[in-house]
Amino acid sequence: MTATFLVASLFGLLFLGVPIAVSLGLSTIATFLLFTDLPIAIVAALDAVFGGFRALMEKRFDDRIFVVSFLSNVVIAAFLVFLGDQLGVGAQMSIGVVVVLAMRIFANAAAIRRILFRA
Repeated sequence: MTATFLVASLFGLLFLGVPIAVSLGLSTIATFLLFTDLPIAIVAALDAVFGGFRALMEKRFDDRIFVVSFLSNVVIAAFLVFLGDQLGVGAQMSIGVVVVLAMRIFANAAAIRRILFRA
């Protein structure tokens, strides 16, 4: 199971992220993501990774669910921030997205801690 989790994580990074960056051009990616949505996308990806690790610890990990969760979290978070920018509330929307994702990360971390320490 751990190997599947690691392979799925690397798959998401290497086989999905790199070809998209190459096909769209690095300048387009840098302009769109690095200055607006990249920090939010990283937090969304961390949420998926913590959720995947929690599922792994609970022995209910599914690699397809992990990949879909990883991609959808990043896309939805980036879309919400983009939508907030278009509506003129970009900073507030970014804060809202980060707060919600941080709450999910802390909930997953608490569940992992309970499993590890049986507390």
